[in-house]
Amino acid sequence: MTPVVTLIPGDGIGPEITEATLRVLDAAGVCIEWDRQLGGMAALEEAGDPLPDATLESVRKNRVVLKGPLTTPVGEGFRSVNVALRREFDLYANIRPARTIIPGGRYEDVDLVLIRENTEGLYIGYETFIAIEGDPRAVAQATAITTRKGCERIIRFALEYAVTNGRKLVTVAHKANILKAVSGLFLDVAREVSEGYRGKVEVNDVIIDACAMRLVLDPQQFDVIVTTNMFGDILSDEIAGLVGGLGLVPGANIGKNAALFEAMHGSAPDIAGKGVANPTAFLLGACMMLDYLGDEENASRIRAAIADTLIQDSVRTPDLHGDATTTKFTDAVIRRLA
Repeated sequence: MTPVVTLIPGDGIGPEITEATLRVLDAAGVCIEWDRQLGGMAALEEAGDPLPDATLESVRKNRVVLKGPLTTPVGEGFRSVNVALRREFDLYANIRPARTIIPGGRYEDVDLVLIRENTEGLYIGYETFIAIEGDPRAVAQATAITTRKGCERIIRFALEYAVTNGRKLVTVAHKANILKAVSGLFLDVAREVSEGYRGKVEVNDVIIDACAMRLVLDPQQFDVIVTTNMFGDILSDEIAGLVGGLGLVPGANIGKNAALFEAMHGSAPDIAGKGVANPTAFLLGACMMLDYLGDEENASRIRAAIADTLIQDSVRTPDLHGDATTTKFTDAVIRRLA
């Protein structure tokens, strides 16, 4: 049966890299029925809502989403559309792999995976102002929420991911030395859950600031890192920098009843319409989707074609110090698939 996937092209460069990705998937012989929906500014302009009911219903029905970068409208009442999607469908596990593709950079042979809790912490948006002596914004306050259930399922997800994918080490990144409750619970639960994986995978832990430093000094010491929401958000950009930038790193958001795949970067409105956007991260996000759907063969073929295009053919977009357009790069990947 041909899978049906909700496709949200997104904003800015989203439509350009989406069309490039669809061309590559078609050239690889991938069979998917696309259910196109709107999100972000494109949805606001057409439907008056950055996350329309039709889009939500499509995701509920299809359960698999390939999403381009979305722009959250500026103004009161609009929180992050991306965060809203994660919360609406309880996409609690964020997977962000970083692997060296182009040799000769600052680091060689980086191959690590960051797994981030996606629904708790400071990003739940419990914020308020406290008025003092007539100043209504004298104090800003944010509340972080960490639950035992949330900690347990993301830790277990990371450990299962490591076992399934042949990874040897899971590192728990935390700030339990200072944040005794919200980060202390995360570390305590990690130690409890990891007891059930003795002999299957090694588990250690590191304070988040030390983790950030060690990633810069020697990223090869890490295999899988699991951490909380905000820490994971910060580290995910750092690990992208280790392998050449956001244009090379995909992401997946996984829940019990839905999965969403994307590029890590934003909508890049400054280069939208110029034909120079790099579709690599979105292509790799589509490969993660193919893995999820059980089409590992085509996912591997497309990854190999991308690597050959970047390395052997030296066809690269401007963000990778090349001069190829989006179309030229896409054409080169398709030739490698022939």
